[in-house]
Amino acid sequence: MLLSILTVLLLSVCSQAFYLPGVAPTSYHPGDEVSLFVNHVTPTMRYQDDETKHYMYSYGYYNRRFHFCVPEGGKKKQSESLGSIVFGDRIFNSPFDLKMLENTTCNVMCKSTVPKRDASFFSKTIRAGFQYNWLIDGLPVARQMLDSKTQTSFYSSGFNLGYVDDLNVAHPYNHFSLYVEYHLRSDGNYRVVGVTVMPESRVQADDSAADCSSEDSLPVSFSEDGDSTITYTYSTFWVPSDTVWATRWDKYLHVYDPKIQWFSLINFAIIVVVLSTILVNILLRTLKSDISKYNEVNLDDDSLDEMGWKLISGDVFRPPSNPMILSVILGSGTQILLMALITCGFALLGLLSPSNRGSLSTAMFILYAVLGLPGSYVSGYVYKFFQGEDWRTNMILTPVLVPGVIFTVFVFLNFFLVFAKSSGAVPFGTMVAIIAIWFVVSVPLSCLGSLLAIKAKPIQLPCKVNQIPRQIFPQPWYMRTPFLSLVAGIFPFGAIAIEMYFIYNSLWYSRIYYMFGFLFFCFVLMLITTLLVTLLIVYLNLCNENYKWQWQSLFLGGGISYYIFAHAIILSKFKLGGFISVMMYVGYSLLLAVGVGLMCGTVGFLGSMAFVVTIYRQIKVE
Repeated sequence: MLLSILTVLLLSVCSQAFYLPGVAPTSYHPGDEVSLFVNHVTPTMRYQDDETKHYMYSYGYYNRRFHFCVPEGGKKKQSESLGSIVFGDRIFNSPFDLKMLENTTCNVMCKSTVPKRDASFFSKTIRAGFQYNWLIDGLPVARQMLDSKTQTSFYSSGFNLGYVDDLNVAHPYNHFSLYVEYHLRSDGNYRVVGVTVMPESRVQADDSAADCSSEDSLPVSFSEDGDSTITYTYSTFWVPSDTVWATRWDKYLHVYDPKIQWFSLINFAIIVVVLSTILVNILLRTLKSDISKYNEVNLDDDSLDEMGWKLISGDVFRPPSNPMILSVILGSGTQILLMALITCGFALLGLLSPSNRGSLSTAMFILYAVLGLPGSYVSGYVYKFFQGEDWRTNMILTPVLVPGVIFTVFVFLNFFLVFAKSSGAVPFGTMVAIIAIWFVVSVPLSCLGSLLAIKAKPIQLPCKVNQIPRQIFPQPWYMRTPFLSLVAGIFPFGAIAIEMYFIYNSLWYSRIYYMFGFLFFCFVLMLITTLLVTLLIVYLNLCNENYKWQWQSLFLGGGISYYIFAHAIILSKFKLGGFISVMMYVGYSLLLAVGVGLMCGTVGFLGSMAFVVTIYRQIKVE
């Protein structure tokens, strides 16, 4: 059965997902205006220089310290989705004047004066590798790159603010040659199917018209004594293309070294099969033998003293310490788990297109709010399983406790972005909107889920709970929860480690993440591995007469969080630029690690709960 599932998933990875655009295509006629929008200025990874400091926050394009050209009539903010705003997109109009099929050369946008203090800031952002993010017809303005390993050409979204020469002098780009690719349809309409740019840094004489024809022009550099004057110019070239609109994103969606990902998938698919085989041998053969022996033995026989997990039948269903908190955590973990599964599934099918900016994050937030119903149902049902009676407190805490902690950390980190004057700082109005959506949508659904759990038929315990708890013998260090959770987390982390690298690049360095086939397969492998390892360790602990499996199963499944956080710190190489970057990176990496830990911990607990109830139903207990 498991091999069949893995085969189907592999086929889904290999198959070519169909493209469902997030926005309707725009058709143009010759002479029609084609808008160029500017987005935030973002950091990017600079692999060629290990000493470069990396920054974890972005700046608005019209930040006053850049002194970029402003369009006539002033800048105008474009409408954005909730997810796009939360993830830092700040899209405005620009002074570029583009007309379909009209080639232009050396258009002057403006002459900008950069004071000495702001020139120092501008130079710092160039050295740090910050890049422009422009959009034409929803497509990123990109640099054409060559993958040296596969010798394939692709478009890399965004381009640097400038470059640093051999003398360590920063030069800003001030001339942009735009190459807009268009496709002529059979109905006579034109559609934009690709945009590339060739940026240059060139000095323009103050006493003459702009000249972009000279190839030996000196690059622009910032004055060390006073203000610097920069003339911004652009040229536009329209290039016919056979690429149709439906496949225009193929050039942007490039897989770096896919052999590594395939190796990871196959490697951990084999690990899952091996773990499954081990588990089947232990849980089918050993358990069948145990159950048969337990059901045949005379209960008055002294040999019962050596019979492992049956001895704790009167304590294995004893409510754990802090059952309220545990059930609330499990409810939130269920919410995150379902959100991740559904989002990955939608993205795998192409329902969350990169052409619709912010659609992925918006879908995640909406799903997380709506899935408060099943989350609270699980929380209430588990709390009832723990024989809890304060169901009102459970109903209130489930939609408030964990989301409240996440939101508090989010607001705390947002203050650092405000202090850094970053465009990524979420506006106060958006914060209010998030709170309103939560209390209008998620809280009522969560209350409904809790009420349904109260009315649901409870699980009938197969064993009575003794009034006096059985003493647990001192456990050796290698059977204690902290060590076991570290061991248990290694295997599921291995299934997701390669994808975590690409996810972090997408989150922090504005790269487009689209390999949802690989991600979904790795995600499923991670969940299966978490379940198998948790069940195996819980069984061994029961055999060791340790009946406190509830919290332990949560921590066993959540052991992956240690490795995700450590992996994030190792990836940073401690080359983060400044205290704010460190706080942002560590804070959000910790949130991500805890979120995955809650998700996997919930899988571990629910699987262990079903496992424990099942095996104790198979034996006769008096």
